[in-house]
Amino acid sequence: MTENKYLITTNDLTRAYGEKVAVNHLNLSIRQGEVFGLLGPNGAGKTTTILMLLGLTEPTLGSASIAGLDCTRNSIEVKRITGYLPDNVGFYPDMTGRENLRYTGRLNGLEEDEIEEKITHLLKRVGMTYAADQRTGTYSKGMRQRLGIADVLMKDPQVIIMDEPTLGLDPEGMREFLHLIKELSVEDGRTVLISSHQLYQIQQICDRVGIFVSGSLVACGRIEELGKQIVSEGHFVLEVEAEPCDDRFLGFIHGLEGVNSIEKEGSKFIVQSRRDLRKDITGFLGTHGYTLLHLRQKGGDLDEIYRCYFEKAEQEERQNGTKKISKRFAARR
Repeated sequence: MTENKYLITTNDLTRAYGEKVAVNHLNLSIRQGEVFGLLGPNGAGKTTTILMLLGLTEPTLGSASIAGLDCTRNSIEVKRITGYLPDNVGFYPDMTGRENLRYTGRLNGLEEDEIEEKITHLLKRVGMTYAADQRTGTYSKGMRQRLGIADVLMKDPQVIIMDEPTLGLDPEGMREFLHLIKELSVEDGRTVLISSHQLYQIQQICDRVGIFVSGSLVACGRIEELGKQIVSEGHFVLEVEAEPCDDRFLGFIHGLEGVNSIEKEGSKFIVQSRRDLRKDITGFLGTHGYTLLHLRQKGGDLDEIYRCYFEKAEQEERQNGTKKISKRFAARR
């Protein structure tokens, strides 16, 4: 990976549909050879961002570029160096996997000898040689996704963009697919952008992540960096389980300074607080005859990072909405 070379960049990238802003002044830089996860719920603006990067939707404001090519003005050139894997890969169901790849190779102007050589190599690489001559209409979701990677690689792209690629995969299919994605970055040096809301899977393979909420990028960085930022801002989540799990213990936790909320999940307490409570809790348990069964600080998990940033963004959005309403009300008086 070239440390200072950015292959994908956006500058104030914005897309509005009437009064609805789908993507709001997005500034993003993704390095060559990086696996970058664009995370957010449905409707957050992830797919709209991808469509603008592919030159399929024009921005209302700002710009995006891939390898120095403007995604709007040079969309054909961008498509030549960019592969796209949608959430539901489409193949001709009456054609075999091999025939579908052959068709893709011809569409991209490859010579017949090169096409056949690539098909053999790529089918082996994605573990689909055994099903190469079966009709794709008989393929499972995992098989279609793996063939989809082979299909994308037929034109040897510098950049691969994937939109919710792990939806509907079983655990084994997920493991194999994630291994393939990481391989594209580590072994090939390709840049991979993944849009997803499946946080655990993304955490395993991404070099960096960006958290998208209501069209805005609210956080961006390595997972461990974002976790440290959350902790420095006073967001702590602690899992604790003790024997006995009684009202006395619950009352002690309630009385601790900095506790925001306590939830019960089975026999565990989930404690949200503004400071680290582990020393207080272990001290109480040790001096009052309790047995500690489980203690875990969750602040560094991607799920917890996402939750904190998401709640923070929603709170700011509500405050901004209240301010706008107040200004409109004052203007009418």
